[in-house]
Amino acid sequence: MRHATLAALATAVFALTGCSAAAGSGGLDQPQIVVTTNILGDVVGEVVGDQAEVTTLMRANADPHSFEISAQEAAMLGDADLIVSSGLGLEEGLQQHLDRAAGAGAPLLVAGDAVEALPYTSGDAAGAPDPHFWTDPGTMIDVVDAIEVSASEIDGIDRTKLAEHADAYREELRTLDAEMTSAFEAIPQERRALVTNHHVFGYLAERYGFRVVGAAIPGGTTLAAPSAADLRELSDAITRAGVSTIFAESSQPDRLVQVLASEADIDVRVEELYTESLTGPGEGAETYLEMMRANTARISEGLTK
Repeated sequence: MRHATLAALATAVFALTGCSAAAGSGGLDQPQIVVTTNILGDVVGEVVGDQAEVTTLMRANADPHSFEISAQEAAMLGDADLIVSSGLGLEEGLQQHLDRAAGAGAPLLVAGDAVEALPYTSGDAAGAPDPHFWTDPGTMIDVVDAIEVSASEIDGIDRTKLAEHADAYREELRTLDAEMTSAFEAIPQERRALVTNHHVFGYLAERYGFRVVGAAIPGGTTLAAPSAADLRELSDAITRAGVSTIFAESSQPDRLVQVLASEADIDVRVEELYTESLTGPGEGAETYLEMMRANTARISEGLTK
């Protein structure tokens, strides 16, 4: 991130609290919900409100493919009234802990099991399920439905209050979807082409009529590495598609995308998006809704100029 000092401070704050921005304000006598990623942590907090203590394991500005947790945090999984993970292969550095907790009988909601997963259509991960479902707010409504069902089974949760919060958040998602639809319709069809660090926008592209031209890392994970041939191939695709802006992810260095911009030998801008992680307070994407609105504005501006 550009504001490295502020990001480091926000990360330290998250490390001390271990909670998402939307976490409940109650004490340890409340039900305990542990969530893997901060995007899901925010959504879970919105759905359950102050009826549970929501602890998010992934810090602000982290990479969900590679983040790790401490032994103390791993122990929390076994004591949780509910664990919420993304699944579909996203939390690669955390899967062993999730498997251990589930094997010990901990209640586990895998959000990816609640959505109609899209397959990757190109690159090394072609055919495998794409875990980046949150780029489509319509799909996130299915996730909210699943959270409501799982949370309603926790002792101490008032189902009426839970339903009220879930209904309110579903309405927020419908509003977001309408805003994104309106904004993207203003982009000429021939300019709706996306290039990012790695394949992360399949669900957004499917819902709003974009083409995914390619990614600097030819796979579904940031842990992969592109070859020189991969970069040349993508550079040629960018040139053929006449892409005006390529996008770097906030949780990953944008060096590869900057190299692509140079290799393409055309006037291509590089813009930053928030794709796989929320930020700390005041950094532009503190909540899921804020993240999606910021991305919508940046994509719209980048592809219409």
